[in-house]
Amino acid sequence: MSSRFSPAARSAPVVAVLAALALANGCASHQQKRRAGNELPSGSPARFTSGAEQQSLEAFLRTADVTDRETVPQGVTRPQRLTLSDGTTTRRALWKTLDENVPIQEFRRGRPELRFKDSYRHEIAAYELDKLLGLRMVPPTVERHLGRQTGCLQLWLEGCITEADRLTRGLHAPDAERWNRQMYEVRLFHQLIDDPDARNVSNLLVDADFNLYVIDSSRAFRYHHELGDAGSLRRFSRRLLERLEALTPQLLEDRLGRWLTGEQTDALLARRDLILALAARRVEDEGPRVLYP
Repeated sequence: MSSRFSPAARSAPVVAVLAALALANGCASHQQKRRAGNELPSGSPARFTSGAEQQSLEAFLRTADVTDRETVPQGVTRPQRLTLSDGTTTRRALWKTLDENVPIQEFRRGRPELRFKDSYRHEIAAYELDKLLGLRMVPPTVERHLGRQTGCLQLWLEGCITEADRLTRGLHAPDAERWNRQMYEVRLFHQLIDDPDARNVSNLLVDADFNLYVIDSSRAFRYHHELGDAGSLRRFSRRLLERLEALTPQLLEDRLGRWLTGEQTDALLARRDLILALAARRVEDEGPRVLYP
């Protein structure tokens, strides 16, 4: 099935287009914020290159023994960093149990948030959605029961700094176009999941190869049917747009239904539709240069 964003469809009128229709000791925010040295750390994680690798890491997180734990000093969600071992491999992971629902949440800045949710479940939903979209930007995250608690374990990415640290230190990716494309996809993902912390650059991690990772999505997946910052979406990956088009209510129910309510997935699909329509308008107004593979 051809996509409205495939090369063959680029010259189609917009009506037809619419019809067819981005620390060597650990990572950021709740994965630990740390000041780094003069260059990106070595020993960085390779971007998760295959579904098999992701499945292997998920199995490790679900079954490995907990050998140590410590409280992460940053973060209002009171996470812990656990050390896990299966007898052969040792890794660290972030353990988060917060599952909060508040009718009205008052913030120091901005409007009160109605039906505010801050939940470990959203971390798992973000990872599962990331897999559906093929981004491989969210670290492997699973649900687990430890003692009397239920929460999520997210792989702790070793050898990263935060995007905030990168900016402070004035570090630049050697391939600017590759870096920019990652940023476009991060911004689209944040708009799709309606993350209120999308502007917090401490929730982005950078490894030594200048791969970007998205963390701390516990407050995302709100009920809004509009985009929080449509202006941040300027260029689009054809591959990602095609994967967005492929999302269906049934697919989201099958993959995200344990972590999100039906109302949340309905809102997600409404935002998806707005993103696709926005991309189509950008192509009509600015031409195919707004698209990349």
